Amino acid sequence: MFIDGPRQPPARGGKPDSLVVFLHGYGSNGADLMSLAPYWTKALPGAQFLAPNAPEPVPGAPGGFQWFPLTQADPRLMAQGAARAAGVIDRFLDRELARYQLPATRLALVGFSQGTMMALQVGLRRAEGLAGVLGYSGALPGAERLKEEMKAKPPVFLIHGSEDDLIPVGMVLAAAQGLAAAGHGAQWRISYGVPHSIGPEGLELGGVFLKTVLTAKLTAAS
Repeated sequence: MFIDGPRQPPARGGKPDSLVVFLHGYGSNGADLMSLAPYWTKALPGAQFLAPNAPEPVPGAPGGFQWFPLTQADPRLMAQGAARAAGVIDRFLDRELARYQLPATRLALVGFSQGTMMALQVGLRRAEGLAGVLGYSGALPGAERLKEEMKAKPPVFLIHGSEDDLIPVGMVLAAAQGLAAAGHGAQWRISYGVPHSIGPEGLELGGVFLKTVLTAKLTAAS
């Protein structure tokens, strides 16, 4: 069962013109990533920010949730876990798009760590393309099957800290290569000196990316 997390309505008030959905990392929760929203409200005054909690609690971590267990750093198991967890996110996105009466082209996913894995898993396989996928400190699950499973090619921007000791920085290069092999592509950026977190540069560049993809979609729809 999906557990709703915090929501932040559009800074300008009224009906939102877009949705930004945060997908948190392993052992964290929606409130953690919702802390990014204040940095981007000026650039996205019409955006509704949503930060759901993953459906599974992490044993021994009060208030911590997971999209799928991470007992082993096995790419095959991570791909299987991401595939199993995708359905619950898809249902959540369908529900929220219907709630706010917006098309999928007005939706951007923002992931961190395991949340980035889920953002890529879901965002590339939905029938209707999203506005964009922004991923921090993550990886691309199921790269070997992506070409046959990919249904959409939303803009993708991946940002990774050079000093990440949990998910090695080489994973951003592997993700970009996996996307290219599947016939898609991604912008990517290494934030030098940044550990497994989001630095000031990553915040700024992420905000520019979101404004670009959501403004472009909004202009095209008007």
